[in-house]
Amino acid sequence: MIGLEHYLTLAAMLFVLSIAGIIVNRRNLILLLMCIELMLLAVNFNFVAFSRFHGDETGQVFVFFILTVAAAESAIGLAILVVLFRNKRSIAVQELNTLKG
Repeated sequence: MIGLEHYLTLAAMLFVLSIAGIIVNRRNLILLLMCIELMLLAVNFNFVAFSRFHGDETGQVFVFFILTVAAAESAIGLAILVVLFRNKRSIAVQELNTLKG
């Protein structure tokens, strides 16, 4: 039988994979956004696992809020990415220094 520790282990592996993706890849902005989404997925996985373990639906309600924020973050991030590509002709993170103060 699959227990809570199995779900938490899988969520921890997803979280570590997303952190490794952020650390290893600092060039491609799309991959950075995907790693952030994977991190949010790991957190959602924990919320659902604990919610099911405790028999309470509160964690699942939080998942809907997190998914809403993640969808908005993806839409805004990709819109900014398109505008930057139109202006700079590149999406390399090292070349994006226009927001420096």
